[in-house]
Amino acid sequence: QVQLVESGGGTVQTGGSLRLSCAASGDTFNNYAMGWFRQAPGKERGIVAAISWNGGNTGYSEYVKGRFTISRDNAKNTLYLEMNSLKPEDTAVYYCAATIGYSTSLTYTERHEYPYWGQGTQVTVSS
Repeated sequence: QVQLVESGGGTVQTGGSLRLSCAASGDTFNNYAMGWFRQAPGKERGIVAAISWNGGNTGYSEYVKGRFTISRDNAKNTLYLEMNSLKPEDTAVYYCAATIGYSTSLTYTERHEYPYWGQGTQVTVSS
């Protein structure tokens, strides 16, 4: 099964940018559709963005559409989340997640659809 390790979190000011990475190991990365989720204190963990196994299909939460970009490099076994125009409400722990998925047309957006998770990386946006 796949193991996932996130990196790239930190503290930025409002309007700043960060790029998160998720390194995968232990299995063939392109067997998996991938997603980024986030969880703020006292709130449920929710989808941020998702991408199909070959990167051909992506989906975004309404809260980040137009500001965040999900991508993947299957040759490097790495998932990315480029975050621009950050707002204080983007403050959360960000998790990458994986699920077996061979369709090029589907992305998975529900937490229960992902059996494999990283440990999370903290993103803090100061006002």
